[in-house]
Amino acid sequence: MRGRDTTPQAYAHTPVMLDEVLALRPPGPHPWILDATFGRGGHSRALLAHMGAEGRLFALDRDPQALTEAARLAAEDARVTVVASPFGALAEAVRPLLGERGLDGVLMDLGVSSPQLDDPARGFSFRQDGPLDMRMSGAGLSAAEVIAQSDEGELARIFKELGEERFAKRIARALVQARQNGVEFTRTRQLADAVAEAHPAWSPDRHPATRVFMALRLHVNDELGQLEAGLKAAVDLLAPGGRLLVISFHSLEDRIVKRFLRREAQGAPLPRGLPVRGPAPGIRLRLLGKGQGPSEAELLRNPRARSARLRVAERVAA
Repeated sequence: MRGRDTTPQAYAHTPVMLDEVLALRPPGPHPWILDATFGRGGHSRALLAHMGAEGRLFALDRDPQALTEAARLAAEDARVTVVASPFGALAEAVRPLLGERGLDGVLMDLGVSSPQLDDPARGFSFRQDGPLDMRMSGAGLSAAEVIAQSDEGELARIFKELGEERFAKRIARALVQARQNGVEFTRTRQLADAVAEAHPAWSPDRHPATRVFMALRLHVNDELGQLEAGLKAAVDLLAPGGRLLVISFHSLEDRIVKRFLRREAQGAPLPRGLPVRGPAPGIRLRLLGKGQGPSEAELLRNPRARSARLRVAERVAA
């Protein structure tokens, strides 16, 4: 989840781990960088401030409000190109814009942004009442439709696999029973209350609907599938020496990122028994350190950054 500040400008926010991103940004005065999750543009604006006149920034997002903000930035800065696409399809969306050139950097700041979370009309949060939607782009089934159309087993699977919810079966059973009694789940507060009533083990520092809401959001937007496709596409588009920076916010995302980077850095394993052993084929990335979290100073400014994890790798020559 991306951070925020309290300035009066609509959807103003503080990008998470900005100092670390700038420290690990692609070297050189005129890089071509893809912000694959533009959001409200905090990272993009900072990267532009460190970029020469011949640099380019591709602002990609699928959220209509994010695209409106990106278009505003593009009108102010000719180096910015707006790309309307989910990042899982970034190869098809961005490659035609590059010509013969590769990207020098790709940044992915995963998850839901604070402006999205804080807008009740988007339906992402259980803390404010709003329509039970959760769609990033308005396409596909809403969270309300998923709740209405899924059977007990499918709901339990979603809550267990995507939310890592211990009581997934119990909560799914309660929601299906409520449906059978004529309840239509159309509002976020309504669903949150039903989950809380079904949840047997409340934690004092976490709302009992936290994992269910996260699981529904991931499912509705196919976020993990988008992540896997986007990581591969990003490496395909990077020029040698180009850098991939990924900020994740929960264990499922970070596990996918960590395993992908490790696999691309190790290459295909060589068969045992070869008389001569050398580097494994297919190595495309070099890891730049281990995953890192936000600084203590940032956590004091923005407690929402507490779960952030940044991983960085560099494209090696084929």
